[in-house]
Amino acid sequence: MAGVRRGAGHVGAPSAGPPYGMLRHGLRTGVVEWLLARVPTPRRNPFTLGYLAVVGATTTFAKLADPELVQRLQEASSSDGHNLLQHPLRALLLSGFWVAGEVWMPYLWGFAVTLAPLERRIGSARAAAVFAIGHVTATLLSQGVVIVAVETGRLETRALDYLDIGVSYGVLACLGAVAGLLPRRGRLVALGGAGLLIAEQILTDRDVVTAVGHPAAVLTGVALWRWLRRTQARRPRPRRTGVEAAGSAPAPGGAPVLDAR
Repeated sequence: MAGVRRGAGHVGAPSAGPPYGMLRHGLRTGVVEWLLARVPTPRRNPFTLGYLAVVGATTTFAKLADPELVQRLQEASSSDGHNLLQHPLRALLLSGFWVAGEVWMPYLWGFAVTLAPLERRIGSARAAAVFAIGHVTATLLSQGVVIVAVETGRLETRALDYLDIGVSYGVLACLGAVAGLLPRRGRLVALGGAGLLIAEQILTDRDVVTAVGHPAAVLTGVALWRWLRRTQARRPRPRRTGVEAAGSAPAPGGAPVLDAR
């Protein structure tokens, strides 16, 4: 009888502990799902991918087209002092469609860690607004300093014609903005990294536009924290599907289901 009782207990009784094999599999699946949920896609990040496509097209054009034509187009798009005084709207708009240089790949990673997560958190329209506000604000402040310096004789007149194109102001504004949506530790890491990057650029470039524009862009994003937090709080949470609800439902015995399959 004792042997029968041992056999019955082994076959019919529930497991004494959690299914550790399934738990390990669930952890691995969770990490992959976490990573996949943050990969930019046309559905989650239409503005990010669309803007990258535009910048990639202009970068390719700058490499393949006639250099004189490229120079004329970039000079017409530049947000330098002269263009801002004569054609402000054109300069502010078109200067953000080029990259400073001929290498596009660094901007892919820059968009991936700044604009893409911001767009996922607050939506495409608001992320585009942050990018545009940062670009315009930093451009006006930096070129305003240049104009004043020329008027007071601290800089030569030709400083008003220095080429000023690129997306760095918008990217840094998004970095400053998304930092406000992170936990405290992540916020400190993001802002600390931005500060080190700007300090290195100021020490190596020694350029007035960079020294003023890049910190102004990050601070513009920081200034938008309160608005972004209110925006994020008002955004409706996605509804759970029936499968997800069933997957998290308790088992008949009252214990949570670790693996619905």
